[in-house]
Amino acid sequence: MAHPFLSDEWMEAARSIRAQYSDQVPEVEVDLRINQIVTDVPFGHEVVHTHLDTTSGGVVMELGLLDDADVTVTADYDTAKALFVDQDPAIAMQSFMNGKIKVQGDMMKLMAMQTMLPSNEFTDKISEEIKNITE
Repeated sequence: MAHPFLSDEWMEAARSIRAQYSDQVPEVEVDLRINQIVTDVPFGHEVVHTHLDTTSGGVVMELGLLDDADVTVTADYDTAKALFVDQDPAIAMQSFMNGKIKVQGDMMKLMAMQTMLPSNEFTDKISEEIKNITE
């Protein structure tokens, strides 16, 4: 069943997908804590706060903001969905250049994440399954 990106139902389904493959994905070797502020959300809230944390060795994405984030990224809903669900690097660069993505904090850590997140057939499977549950 598909759910709106970042809705409570989507977060629960995405968390379940990541947990299903957690022992089959490579460990993340970069410690990064990113707060994400997503604006223009088309359901229930106008703004959704989330965070991504790799300090455990895995990729943890949850609702709410971290007190000690390395970087804060602000983007509108459609841009955030394209970045996190579609994982399109061209959209990321274009959106940043057009001012649709605002970054506060350690930009170098954010850029390092793009090349340091490990990938294998299971991370690809997680990405595909998350796309399938996203409206």
